[in-house]
Amino acid sequence: MTDLGKLKKIELRKAWNHEASDFTKWLAQEENLAELSNELGIDDIKVIQTEANAGNFKIDILAEEEQTSNKIIIENQLEKTDHSHLGQILTYASSQDARYIVWVAKEIREEHKQAIDWLNEHTDEDIGFFAVQIELWQIGDSKLAPKFNIISKPNEWAKAIKQTVTKSKLTDTKVMQYNFWNYFKEYAKENSKKLRLRKTYPQHWYDLSIGSSEAHIALTVNTQTNEIACELYIPDNKSIYEYLEKDKKSIEKKLGENLVWQKLENKKASRIKLVRPATISENQEKNKELFDWFVEKSEKFQDVFGKYLKEFK
Repeated sequence: MTDLGKLKKIELRKAWNHEASDFTKWLAQEENLAELSNELGIDDIKVIQTEANAGNFKIDILAEEEQTSNKIIIENQLEKTDHSHLGQILTYASSQDARYIVWVAKEIREEHKQAIDWLNEHTDEDIGFFAVQIELWQIGDSKLAPKFNIISKPNEWAKAIKQTVTKSKLTDTKVMQYNFWNYFKEYAKENSKKLRLRKTYPQHWYDLSIGSSEAHIALTVNTQTNEIACELYIPDNKSIYEYLEKDKKSIEKKLGENLVWQKLENKKASRIKLVRPATISENQEKNKELFDWFVEKSEKFQDVFGKYLKEFK
């Protein structure tokens, strides 16, 4: 039988003695923010400033979502959450007109979880609050490994319902689409370390970051033609499309697929996509084959097109 090690939970201050000078600096590093970003489902968090001024206070980390420039407030504690920090994050959010507020701490007290839940339930779809527990673990004498646990997060389903109902009735198709993408997102979290997952909405497409503001991966379901697709969507840059099209044969060889190339001459956008027949089911177990296809093709698109986009940049 294989000799297995045992996980040991480590006190946070063994790695970070001081919140501002140690933990904040560690969390602000690109690779560590990427881990937090992946857990939160917020796309590509980019630091604007650490210890940023907000009146008489200082924001631990002022950041933004790279694709949208939405402001993000990150407040850190190496101890249990307390009332003063709850007040601070609200002050910071208003001063920066933040889209996301992330409270990271050693332990989230139950009353503060309830407060974050309440804020998510009573604010509109334009703002989201997260309470995140940070832990350190070790196996034997291995390096310490951080782990982020989401304790409270925005109730996107309730907010999507609220947003859609104000305009029109949520149709059965919209409900099916929303459930499909939610299950896909959970499946992708369990089965992919590469994909940068975003929020889900009741619509026929789901976007994934590819690490460039000039393009992204779009997954689509078409219930009328019974097709699904994985595509590189370029919103407004024909030069990128032309750059990629020049290397069409090499790209298709690397992907192992024949793609549909759509320059869309009369539109700003362009797309390069892979299509296959498929019928989505309300039984999500039956959709797992489709989820697996989406994950596999998205990772390939990310690897292949991601390199081309970096070279173009």
